[in-house]
Amino acid sequence: MSRYRMEDGSVIDTSLARATYEEDTYWDGHNHCSVVTRSQWAHQTLYCSRKGRYYVEHTSQFQGSTPHVEWVAREEAARWLLANNYELPEDLADLENQVME
Repeated sequence: MSRYRMEDGSVIDTSLARATYEEDTYWDGHNHCSVVTRSQWAHQTLYCSRKGRYYVEHTSQFQGSTPHVEWVAREEAARWLLANNYELPEDLADLENQVME
C-alpha cells in the first residue's frame, strides 16, 4: 500500500484500487526490462481507482528516486494496457479501435 497526494488535492491509496495492472517485461539478453519504460530500473503500474479513474504509479530502483503517481486519460490507460498485453476491461473496450492499429 502506498499513499500519494495528487496535484488536484485528492489522496490516492493504491490498496483501495478497484483494479491493479502490473507492467509486462521482456528479456533483453541480460535483464528483464519493462515493456513501457524499456528499462530494467524504471517501472510502472496502472491502477483503476474506486471511482473509476485511472492513474499510473512510477517507481524506480535508482537510489534517491521518489515514487509518484499521475492521472491518465482513458485513452492512455487503454494504450498502456494493450502495450502490456492485457485485454481491455469493459469500461475501456470502446477505445480499442481508436488506440490500436
